Amino acid sequence: MMGDMSARADAEPGSGIVRLDLVGTATFVVSAVVSAIVFTNAWRIVGVVIALILFAIGVVAFLWSYWTAVQRSRTDNIAVAQLYFLSSGSTSRRVKLTMNLALLVQVIIGLATAIARSTTDGRAGSTLAFGILVPMFGLGLNGLWCSKFGQFAPRRRPGDDDTTDDTTDDTTDDTTDDRHNSVDVHTSDDEMEQNSPHG
Repeated sequence: MMGDMSARADAEPGSGIVRLDLVGTATFVVSAVVSAIVFTNAWRIVGVVIALILFAIGVVAFLWSYWTAVQRSRTDNIAVAQLYFLSSGSTSRRVKLTMNLALLVQVIIGLATAIARSTTDGRAGSTLAFGILVPMFGLGLNGLWCSKFGQFAPRRRPGDDDTTDDTTDDTTDDTTDDRHNSVDVHTSDDEMEQNSPHG
């Protein structure tokens, strides 16, 4: 049964991005928490390296997602909140909850571990403060998933409405002209009938 669920998840669009987000988040949580508890030189280095790697991946994903969204925006109406926070029905409920929860965990763990170890070797400033950069990883992957697989409303083109309005205006003008001509002709006939007995 677990195999069937895994196969179904792998078959869904963007499952690789979701899986990368979960693995990266879990790796960060373990490294940051252990580094904060042990806080030896070796673990501090591990925490910094993992935080910087995740941050770098997030920056690349963020730029990639932005470029992809710009291409799609020619035909789709895309909002920033939809793209990076998966709001307004742009994604399935499962993907939205999973990826936004991972982003929230990154924010909480990054802040908590940095505050818990506010000094390093008696000096102000903690090496674990690098964890604050990790939420860029979650934001970038959110945007990458949504820019590739998100559902958006089509962009409306001004020309479509203008065509309809022009047609209506032309029809109205023609009808008005016809009515004006018919009134003129009718008035002319009445005048001719009134003058005929005097002729």
